[in-house]
Amino acid sequence: MIEKDELLNLIPHRGKMMMLDRINKYDIQKKCLEAEYSITEECLFYNDKEGGVPSWVGFEFIAQAISAFIGIRDSENGKPPKEGYILGISQMNIGLYFLKKNSIITINTRELESMHPVYVFEGEILLNGKEVLSGKITVMEVSEEQKNR
Repeated sequence: MIEKDELLNLIPHRGKMMMLDRINKYDIQKKCLEAEYSITEECLFYNDKEGGVPSWVGFEFIAQAISAFIGIRDSENGKPPKEGYILGISQMNIGLYFLKKNSIITINTRELESMHPVYVFEGEILLNGKEVLSGKITVMEVSEEQKNR
């Protein structure tokens, strides 16, 4: 298990934009990761009127889990974490409108394809063990050298 404080060494997200509480498990060989996040008013996307976070934000939860997976993999290979960008979202299925306050969601992600520095992952969000969102996300990691061009 990797807690939030240690995650800060693996992904670039900070403050309210940090939307992972912990990594429960990961497997570099199987290219998968499971994370958790508690829905609170501290979330950047929290909606007071609805008392939760819109479910469409699930793509960002999945993207951060992907960032954590790549950060862990890079760290295990002696490389520093890199920034990444979402290039595309496809096949997104949303099963409810809001993730309510005090809910704990589980975020699962698995790499499907890689053409370094572009990766395609599938992801899902579970609430009480039931899938409430799923889809595919294409991301690209960017090195400091590329970013400063």
